[in-house]
Amino acid sequence: MKLQQGMTALVTGGASGLGEASVHALLERGLNVVAVDLNDERGQALEQQYPGRVRYVKADVSDAEQMAQAIATAEDFGNFRALVHCAGIGGPLRLIEKDGSPGSLDKYVNILRVNLIGTFNVLRLAAVSMAKNEPIAGERGACVLTASVAGYEGQIGQIPYASSKAGVIGMTIVAARDLASKFIRVCTIAPGLFDTPILAKLPENVRQSLGASVPHPARLGHPNEYALTALHILENPMLNGETIRLDGAIRMQPR
Repeated sequence: MKLQQGMTALVTGGASGLGEASVHALLERGLNVVAVDLNDERGQALEQQYPGRVRYVKADVSDAEQMAQAIATAEDFGNFRALVHCAGIGGPLRLIEKDGSPGSLDKYVNILRVNLIGTFNVLRLAAVSMAKNEPIAGERGACVLTASVAGYEGQIGQIPYASSKAGVIGMTIVAARDLASKFIRVCTIAPGLFDTPILAKLPENVRQSLGASVPHPARLGHPNEYALTALHILENPMLNGETIRLDGAIRMQPR
């Protein structure tokens, strides 16, 4: 699917990190972008930076009504054919906490609600919208989801995050098969250790240690490297139903 001026993309988590890098990359290709996030300050700053080309929508990805409004905004822009879904949350949780109590069910459910149910919610609504498009070169649209290497080898304390990302990985091939008859492709990127706002909160020595644990290149991934991969997926018509590890060959240790 050739990305070109006049198309619209929707990017969740679009106000920071992987999502923000994807917004900039799509804009460089000439697309208009709907950036979905919960950070008003950063989202509105994107709108002001690219007047007429970016629309910020505040929405919880797991909320049906809020995401339906975001999709409607993309349709208003016109020719909505690309989705890059980056929104997600994490948080430490053990089955048995240090005080001997069981891990919080509420915390587990909340992370799955955002990361897994939110992915399903965004994908189903985007797919219905894209299915209305006239095919161009045999395609109506393409969707990029975001998992994590934690979906393959989650570390101790990552059980809700790893569960949710494993769910996204499992969703990918099924969604691609489901939407094949509509000429809509679905792929997932599973990033490793990337230099995002979450890792920015860590001390510099910890960040350097994490980067050094990557075989090659021995550093944290750059958000624009995620964006490059997302754009390639959108444009390569043979990429479908695949989860691509973007991790510098790292395999996470238990802790």
